[in-house]
Amino acid sequence: MDNKYVFTELDQYLFGHATHYDLYKKLGAHPTEIDGQKGTYFAVWAPHAQSVSVIGDFNNWDPNANRIGGCDEIGVWQTFVPGVEPGALYKYYIDGAHGEKLYKADPYANQSELRPGTASVVVDISDLNWTDKSWMTKRKAFQVDKEPMVIYECHIGSWMKHPEADGIPEGFYNYREFAERCAEYVKKMGYTHVELMGIAEYPFDGSWGYQVTGYYAPTSRYGTPQDFAYMINYFHKQGIGVILDWVPAHFPKDECGLACFDGDCEYEHQDPRQGEHPEWGTKIFNYGKPEVKNFLLANALFWIEYMHVDGLRVDAVASMLYLDYGKKDGQWVANKYGENKNLEAIEFFKHLNTLLRGRNPGAVTIAEESTAWPKVTGDVEKEDGLGFTLKWNMGWMNDFLEYMKLDPLFRKGNHYKMTFSTSYAYAEKYVLVLSHDEVVHLKCSMWSKMPGIYEDKFANLKAGYTYMMGHPGKKLLFMGQEFGQQREWSEERELDWYLLDTPLNKQLQDYVRDLWKMYQKYPALYATDYDYRGFEWINADDAERSIYSFCRIDSDKKGKNFLFVLNMTPMDRDDYRVGCLEPGKYKLVLNSMDPKYGGNAALTPKTYTAKEGECDGKPYSFGFKLPAYGALVFEYDHFDAEAKKTAEEKEAGKKKAARKVTAKESSSRETKPAAKKTAVKKTAGKAAKK
Repeated sequence: MDNKYVFTELDQYLFGHATHYDLYKKLGAHPTEIDGQKGTYFAVWAPHAQSVSVIGDFNNWDPNANRIGGCDEIGVWQTFVPGVEPGALYKYYIDGAHGEKLYKADPYANQSELRPGTASVVVDISDLNWTDKSWMTKRKAFQVDKEPMVIYECHIGSWMKHPEADGIPEGFYNYREFAERCAEYVKKMGYTHVELMGIAEYPFDGSWGYQVTGYYAPTSRYGTPQDFAYMINYFHKQGIGVILDWVPAHFPKDECGLACFDGDCEYEHQDPRQGEHPEWGTKIFNYGKPEVKNFLLANALFWIEYMHVDGLRVDAVASMLYLDYGKKDGQWVANKYGENKNLEAIEFFKHLNTLLRGRNPGAVTIAEESTAWPKVTGDVEKEDGLGFTLKWNMGWMNDFLEYMKLDPLFRKGNHYKMTFSTSYAYAEKYVLVLSHDEVVHLKCSMWSKMPGIYEDKFANLKAGYTYMMGHPGKKLLFMGQEFGQQREWSEERELDWYLLDTPLNKQLQDYVRDLWKMYQKYPALYATDYDYRGFEWINADDAERSIYSFCRIDSDKKGKNFLFVLNMTPMDRDDYRVGCLEPGKYKLVLNSMDPKYGGNAALTPKTYTAKEGECDGKPYSFGFKLPAYGALVFEYDHFDAEAKKTAEEKEAGKKKAARKVTAKESSSRETKPAAKKTAVKKTAGKAAKK
């Protein structure tokens, strides 16, 4: 059969060696035409199955109507069914390894039936209308080390409900509508990327998309693959990158899914000590099996290359790296060295990151890794690292939140929770994260975590976000926390947008917008995130007053630099003095307690001069009023002593030259009257002689 979808011997070889990187173009359901007949070509990997049938609404779900004659050596069953068109529902009916009668959704399907239905849908994605060529070209030059990156983590279904949702219980925006509304908001707020939760198909809303059944299918909750492509195009047109949450760590036990797919453990380990998460009730992928590894590698490339996504945030990396993650003694099996490291998962990550980033310059992989595993973002070849672009900084997040929710009276005893992260800030390439995980399950929203009365909560949050902006590392903030969402997040309802009718919530939103706009504007705030020369503490030890001061420095010494001063108590400091690295003018460019942000401390003057005078162990300093809960950011230029000396000499030369000219002119004025007087005398003498 001469057809591009036929799974050939070469395909078998590549699949068996985990190197069939466009596997999704062969397995799955593909509308096509063979010998003049239109229909759909089906191919599925089920090596332990005794027989396989394609069933669907086109054959009344009859297991005997379209039986597949047999499989190849690697276990791929394939057939062409005439008359099956896009939109048809289908599944695979499998006689399992041990006589099971199984009804399975297609692991490689590109569309799924809207839940609670679990069938796959035939769809043609060969003609997706991509209009983002300029973005994709620009992406190749993206260097995460040197460019700003502030991420808006978002759950489509609960970000905002459709205003005309009558008859639609969930009230979801579709991908197209969401793109247009969200892109406008994200752009206005100064974010560079959106990170979307729950995109690959999943059956249970309450899992938020972290228990996937359709790895190659954008969830049908929000539309079709064509709608998804429109969303990506639209975000890219607006200059916004798109990151997806990706879940290669585990999968659910749903009957329609990957678990015991052909009656045996096809995608998971046979031994439940290796193949199951006891706490989560889910299955663990067998990363040592080439075909399983290929399934995941090709899936990552599918999203990045075929669907034009800009990055993958890899969920639950720690659970993959440690064999005993979430397990008790007797529930796990050590590796061949008697250790708890998952050697197959380590090799998988190295392969994934080398492959994906090598083929797609500018695309990013981000590890949600919650332990101190070394070199997560280290180079695979040079450092024996895992090769991720970035890593979530969970340590910073935990310390930051523990500190911020304390009553200010007790903050002095926990002062170093806020400084400890700078001791390891350059060990990895970090993203500072305040994610959805921190505002659910009775953890409270960011606003509700803050101590004090109503107004104090806003003041604390602004100070905390300012510290986040100034701290080395890229940034991520979960939706709603930018305007002071008060209730915990729930996937069942939209954010409390009505809060923006309240002045303090709107002023907090304005402040966060100005933070991110400022962050994007100045290289000192992002281009040195992974260079220790870009950050220096002024005073990290003022525990008694709970005040922090530090600088972000432009390493090229050409742009603006910034001095941050943060007061974490409700005490005004009328005579506060801060040390400075350099003399000169310091301009106040951001004040969290400015009345326009809901504060009560408009500071005058706006510019201060740092002069010689030791403070905080630094040679220069200036004084000002530091308001309660005030977060102040001052802008200053590099002080070039040599240039100043040259300028002073030049100025002195000009003044000297000016003095000479003045003296000469003065002498000339004095000489002229004397000459005139002499001439008068001579004239008078001549007259006397006559």
